[in-house]
Amino acid sequence: MIPSYRPGQVAAILGVSVDTVRRWADSDQLETRRTESGQRMIDGAALARFLAENAPEQGAEVIVGRSARNRFPGIVTSVIADEIVAKVEMQAGPHRVVSLMTAQAVEELGLAPGVLAVAVVKSTNVVVEVPAPQ
Repeated sequence: MIPSYRPGQVAAILGVSVDTVRRWADSDQLETRRTESGQRMIDGAALARFLAENAPEQGAEVIVGRSARNRFPGIVTSVIADEIVAKVEMQAGPHRVVSLMTAQAVEELGLAPGVLAVAVVKSTNVVVEVPAPQ
């Protein structure tokens, strides 16, 4: 099942303000729906499409003040898998992250466009994690 996100969650993931997310929704750039209580929600698949089409520009990279281990929370935008291997693409703020992993890992993690995941980058390896169920 593809999750839905509140505007505040999307803002935190993308590193923008909640007002920016609301403007995207109000201008029909980002598809949303209202809950019975009137809260705006963003479908994960719609968010993945939006991110794939509107990836933010990457700013100048600061190379100091970071550890060797970096974690990038983001939204999965594409999964291409065969029987053995899979390519997973994510949009984490202004960063497009691509990981090659086993198809079994994709299945076990439930990775699909719209799913919130964390890319963990260490040297030349990218590990994708999902948050623990709440």
